[in-house]
Amino acid sequence: MFLDANIYTVVRWLSLKGGRHRVSHDEVQQGRRALVQIIELERELLADLREQSHVIDTSTIRASQLQSYVKSLMSTAQGQLTLVFQSFAFKRGIPMDADYVFDVRMLPNPHYEPTLRDLTGLDQPVADFLRHQPDVSLMRAHIEQFLAHWLDMLDRNHRSYVTVAIGCTGGQHRSVYLVERLAEAFSDRWTALKRHRELDGR
Repeated sequence: MFLDANIYTVVRWLSLKGGRHRVSHDEVQQGRRALVQIIELERELLADLREQSHVIDTSTIRASQLQSYVKSLMSTAQGQLTLVFQSFAFKRGIPMDADYVFDVRMLPNPHYEPTLRDLTGLDQPVADFLRHQPDVSLMRAHIEQFLAHWLDMLDRNHRSYVTVAIGCTGGQHRSVYLVERLAEAFSDRWTALKRHRELDGR
């Protein structure tokens, strides 16, 4: 498990902490480098380790969300491919830990339906609305078809985790609905976990 964050979050955290970055003591030979350069050097040093790990992007999640995510991952069966389906809002950035990202912002948006605006993709009225939209059904089918084609190969390649991120504008309706349906569709064959980045942080 590899905890990561975007460079802006790391810079902010180190600035608030007020300490020096550990790489600045051990690895930087030529004078004092800017903090951003030191962080980039650390990323290079850890690249191989990151490549072999399941990455969790901590840039925009709370400590309680991280705790929940780690617990769910630790409870999955070892040696079996685990799928992590994650909804997110594009306006808050793409998750850095995603292996695949699907943009569903072009689909009909329940936000513009007055009776659905304050609900989420977990609520039945929103699910009913989206289930009856032909483009939503087509998008879901295309994503399922893509994943079904490649997951066996990823499993044979000894991948432990695959994170599939579904993004819409606010991360409340369309992406949440599709994550729920996709996790349901693949749970018969694989261990399928669900995360709703914007909802879990409430």
